[in-house]
Amino acid sequence: MRIDLEKTLVNKICSDIEAARNLVSSWQAEGKKVVFTNGVFDLLHIGHITYLAKAAEAGDKLILGLNSDSSVKRIKGESRPINDQNSRAALLAAMFFIDAIIIFGEDTPLDLISTLLPDILIKGADYSVENIVGAKEVIANGGEVKTITFVEGYSSTSIINRIKDQNKAG
Repeated sequence: MRIDLEKTLVNKICSDIEAARNLVSSWQAEGKKVVFTNGVFDLLHIGHITYLAKAAEAGDKLILGLNSDSSVKRIKGESRPINDQNSRAALLAAMFFIDAIIIFGEDTPLDLISTLLPDILIKGADYSVENIVGAKEVIANGGEVKTITFVEGYSSTSIINRIKDQNKAG
């Protein structure tokens, strides 16, 4: 069996919020539990994979809000992202447990979450539910908000810092 990788990856990446809303609505109409999470996912590592796999296990479909390059620069600084949004989206789309990806340009995914209204909103356990962007909207719509514990010792920032340290020492 051959997989048309380019077609498979492109089909998972929603072109706009309306396409994502239609996709979520169709899944919900089928009785599927839709999970939403978001992030930068700049340098993929085992912490990301574990977090996303756990998020996917919480429902039937996982939709991922991916920070655009411009929002990453505002949040993380001018030296980020390391990988551009199209590369990050393609890598994430290759994961079998991610069903859709939408790139958003705002600093937070509030507009995206308010439009999509997933059944389950998930963030890392470094957030408390009352501080999770979009939690009020999801709960008001009858949904749930959950947190997932990160794999200790893994972050894109720590990987970048290790590379910088090795370059200084080398």
